[in-house]
Amino acid sequence: MAEIYTVRLFGDPVLRKRALRVTDFSQIPRIAQNMLETMFEARGVGLAAPQVGLSQRLFVWAEYLDSEEDEEGEDADLRTRVRETHVMVNPVITFREGQQAGTEGCLSMPGLYAENVPRSLRVRVEYQDERGEPKVYEAEGYNAVVIQHELDHLDGVLYFERLPKELKAKWLEDNREELARLQKQAKAFLKELKVKG
Repeated sequence: MAEIYTVRLFGDPVLRKRALRVTDFSQIPRIAQNMLETMFEARGVGLAAPQVGLSQRLFVWAEYLDSEEDEEGEDADLRTRVRETHVMVNPVITFREGQQAGTEGCLSMPGLYAENVPRSLRVRVEYQDERGEPKVYEAEGYNAVVIQHELDHLDGVLYFERLPKELKAKWLEDNREELARLQKQAKAFLKELKVKG
């Protein structure tokens, strides 16, 4: 039975740390499965290990059959629309080409979105799968954005930090109250963890 992790919120220090390279793969298949289940539960497209409190260079993501909201609406189980899931351990982008800009959101900042986030149009990523086997994946368009967004998490970078200076300042100002609320929630969760621990 998969375990659903708590998604860490903006303000949690784990989201700002550079994650550590994975060298022991014994627990990775289990962790990756739990992360995928957590991602589906939260209705996400990707999830990086720091977002569930693990400082490891690992993320999961899914390609869905269509990006349109299906007929059943919000309550539909995302698992039924999965074309393919990916587990990327110790990923490195070895090639990038072209430019695109789009709207991004993040499970660690629910309800917040930024437009015109600049990304490479095409990327090639070298990584290991959950068993440690070396792999290469090439992506473009939306899938390339997902990979770049998740890989940023492994370096402690959040999507709004990719915005040009003026847009970033405006975004932070526009979302100040919500960001403060998330930070408060993150602090309360960490306090609770300490008490339990």
